[in-house]
Amino acid sequence: MYVELKGVNKKYGDYPASHDINFGVKKGQLVALLGPSGSGKTTILRMIAGLETADSGDIFINGQRINELAASKREIGFVFQNYALFRYMTVFENIAFGLTVKKYSKNEINTRVAELIELTGLSGLEKRYPSQLSGGQKQRVAFARAIAPNPHVLLLDEPFAAVDAKIRKELRTWLKEVIQKVGITSIFVTHDHEEAIEVADKIIVTNKGRVEQQATPLEIYQQPKTPFVAQFIGESKVVKSVSQLKGFESVAEDAKAVVRPEFIQLFKQDELVQYEASVESGIIEAIKFRGSFLEISVVIEDIHLITNRSLEKALFEIGETVQVFIYRLYVFNEEAAYVIENPNIRIPVLGGGL
Repeated sequence: MYVELKGVNKKYGDYPASHDINFGVKKGQLVALLGPSGSGKTTILRMIAGLETADSGDIFINGQRINELAASKREIGFVFQNYALFRYMTVFENIAFGLTVKKYSKNEINTRVAELIELTGLSGLEKRYPSQLSGGQKQRVAFARAIAPNPHVLLLDEPFAAVDAKIRKELRTWLKEVIQKVGITSIFVTHDHEEAIEVADKIIVTNKGRVEQQATPLEIYQQPKTPFVAQFIGESKVVKSVSQLKGFESVAEDAKAVVRPEFIQLFKQDELVQYEASVESGIIEAIKFRGSFLEISVVIEDIHLITNRSLEKALFEIGETVQVFIYRLYVFNEEAAYVIENPNIRIPVLGGGL
């Protein structure tokens, strides 16, 4: 592992911000620290950077223990949430800052900054000041400045938080592509599960100062290992009376389950459904247009669920009675979460759904 944390702990007073943190990051990997506010993800990032000191445990970069190494000696690039650009420096001067501090020659600085200007799509903006840039442009400058001195590791704290939704999506794709080109080992903090799933090679989910699960985005999404991960990842509804749902009668009466929109298919009353034994009767209670699809709220007795439906399918009306097929659940107790599939999942699905 290129970056590794072993048994790392950090307290603020009596509050355990990080408790027995263990994980590794391979060279060139792009890793997301994902969790809600106060889960400890930023504390982990700052300890790696040397901006906070671990109370115990070890932090390694490229096999070297760096606990006592000053932040300035760790060869780490850091992109802050608010960009932290120098207001009275131009784009060129901001990107060149780290190189100037390290006393690179003028020719080396000019060459390196020109490379990064091209790489980050900032051509023509070299003489502008931060106040003359958009949020997305500022983020690109901050990124270029961070990687200019060729750091061993790049750390990004909520890198997309300060830009609007459209720019955020563009920057996600851009960041992933650029990091792949540069090949720099990178760790970014986010509370947005969609962002982590879309951008990261590996996700480390944090909660209350602990690591809940670490795996690929696909594994995190499809195989959550703890109740927290099952509920935190994806758009989820928690169902308390799982055993009353058809096909899931064998689940313990006191068990809870997470039902995601993609686990549900809806059918018109007159549609033929091959697996009638597992179809519930539900009532449409709300329909929201989401651009490329409809978000539909359906209630089965006292259980409220949400699913998505393609605009190409037959439309529903509020108050309409429909057939509902739930084909998968994430069941969880206090310690673990596991997947249960409806016994009829093996039967081909006819119509409905997305």
